[in-house]
Amino acid sequence: METAVGTGGAAGLAEYFKQALKLKEQDPASYSPLVLAYVGDAVYELMVRTKVVNGGNTQVNKLNRRSTRLVCATAQAKMVKLLEEELSQEELAVFKRGRNAKSATTAKNASVTDYRLATGFEALIGWLFLSERFERLADIVRIGLEKIGEPER
Repeated sequence: METAVGTGGAAGLAEYFKQALKLKEQDPASYSPLVLAYVGDAVYELMVRTKVVNGGNTQVNKLNRRSTRLVCATAQAKMVKLLEEELSQEELAVFKRGRNAKSATTAKNASVTDYRLATGFEALIGWLFLSERFERLADIVRIGLEKIGEPER
């Protein structure tokens, strides 16, 4: 069944979501870095889960272990360190805002440094998503996964 999204791709899907959820226009730069990280955490997790599931149908606990290994603060910190040279000045500024944000929470299984780097990474992912820069978002995640040695499957 053809929907209102049709063949509009990511832009069409974004527009459909805005209409269906009655979202108002909002400048992503107006959100705090921790709000951007909140969104980015969910977006990155969904992207990783989609990639992991695409590797083949298997037991959910195995899928969860593989996903968790890629979304933990330590992996995100490693990824963003390797990605910094790939980022534009604007993207680097968003990352730094997130990295430097004062959070009331801390990571259970990561150093403070890794947790802050991961928060910056998640802020960047959230900002790219909310800015509807879907191609760049996908490229950043793909390049990051490649740089940490995540095999294509």
